[in-house]
Amino acid sequence: MHYLEFKISCKEPFREILIAELAEIGFDSFLETDQGVDAYIEESQFERDSYQEVIDKYQVAASIVVEEGLMDKVNWNEEWEKHYDPIMVGEKVYVRASFHDAKPEFEYEILINPKMSFGTGHHATTYLMISHQLEVDHRACRVLDIGAGTGILGIMAHKLGAAHVEAFDIDEWCVENGNENFDLNGMQEIRMGKGTVREVKPQGEFEIILANINKNVLLDEMEVYASLVKKGGKLFLSGFYEHDIADIEAKANEFSFVKESQKTKDNWAALLLTKK
Repeated sequence: MHYLEFKISCKEPFREILIAELAEIGFDSFLETDQGVDAYIEESQFERDSYQEVIDKYQVAASIVVEEGLMDKVNWNEEWEKHYDPIMVGEKVYVRASFHDAKPEFEYEILINPKMSFGTGHHATTYLMISHQLEVDHRACRVLDIGAGTGILGIMAHKLGAAHVEAFDIDEWCVENGNENFDLNGMQEIRMGKGTVREVKPQGEFEIILANINKNVLLDEMEVYASLVKKGGKLFLSGFYEHDIADIEAKANEFSFVKESQKTKDNWAALLLTKK
């Protein structure tokens, strides 16, 4: 299995935008660099026209220069170790890889060895979701993490006292990596599933649903979320830009969700909603 590598030099404010745009067309791994971002996609999944459309969209504004290459499957842990730095969410959460030193002064420590998966805490949407989670009581709750990536939000829910956590993602890499991260955080009894929410078909009602995906998927799946969140339960949404809040909120309102709060960071947004 070969991967295409795109070393993208761009202006700093466009890194996360390019990551989000490329993730939507099949790119499944990203390394932020001093110059911009390195993006990777399995050769069989690459569509040149879709890729070029994204590059053309930001070419001038972001001063994009791209160097393309081909590579075999590599040791992604080694690659991440070269670039991955610990992060802090406020003064409570410390997210680190296993090769970093612990910081016991933080109330919550999350171990993430991200490999090729999305959701390390560095991206604004993950940061925003964790920030929202810290404000909601998870104790004794059934929690569903949709599009779980590295599993970081499900791990946060577990550390906040959730009684039951389910998580799944459409990408096999994420499933494998998520399970490894669950093990690192003492969650050996929880295994990540593979598929969309319609394919996995979670059973029962949940007090909390976490969905950090993208605008189009959230709009398409909102009705499914409504069928899974119990009355009075919470729906956490992210993966979209600040200017998309109105569209997301309008669709959520159609299914009895009411916005409780919103957070923004680097033009990205996250919403916390309650089902009435």
